[in-house]
Amino acid sequence: MLGTGWQTAKRAIEAGAIGTPLTAVTSMQWQGPDVFHPNASFLYAKGAGPLFDIGPYYFTALVHLLGPIASVVATGSKSRDTRSLVVGPNAGTDFPVEVPTHVSVLTAFEQGGNAQSLLSFDTPLFRHGVFEVNGTEGTIVLPDPNTFGGGHPIRIARPIPVGASWPFEQEWETLLDEEPTVGRGLGVLDMARAIRGGGSHIATGHVGYHVLDAMVAVEESVERRSFVEVESTVAPIASLPEDFDPLAATLETVAV
Repeated sequence: MLGTGWQTAKRAIEAGAIGTPLTAVTSMQWQGPDVFHPNASFLYAKGAGPLFDIGPYYFTALVHLLGPIASVVATGSKSRDTRSLVVGPNAGTDFPVEVPTHVSVLTAFEQGGNAQSLLSFDTPLFRHGVFEVNGTEGTIVLPDPNTFGGGHPIRIARPIPVGASWPFEQEWETLLDEEPTVGRGLGVLDMARAIRGGGSHIATGHVGYHVLDAMVAVEESVERRSFVEVESTVAPIASLPEDFDPLAATLETVAV
């Protein structure tokens, strides 16, 4: 969330680029990590699955953009009870599937608005990084929250003008069309600078706890087949300053 792509999008939403944010749609779907991981069984054990493996990226992004989650309702399923390792020295070995491998979630936010999310290890179609936020004045298409640039530009689709004739032509605005120069480690860097200069960092334990609480609520909702309230909350999450330079020196060099 501290990468160039996501911070550009977050600041744009805060500045009103899509009007009032209303809803979000996210999707991560494919046939599962057993196609490449030599020891994928742990990703299908209790405490994992697509919800806890990939969900942290998507729900963290939702909380950053739309605020704390108030409640969730979800359904889940699994295509089979056992799978087999496909690659590595133990290829062909069966292992149990202990968790839902296809999870659909409806999320309601404290500040209003809602989101629908799909997290699946059960679809032959490989589609990662679908993340869109719809507002009163446009839809912003964001990068994959599991990366820093996302592999595609950050764009805003504007509403089709009233009276436009078919076939409609969507109007697009590009906010960012470049890959970031830095990646993982920005959270630690932001924390180090906050410790040295005072103030608070952004990727706090409060944020992490709320996201975990929301995902546990999703798991509970799948089991109960009902809405589940999320007990925790978190204060609004700040953006990095626009002039934040991750390559600037954090410590002064002292001549000896």
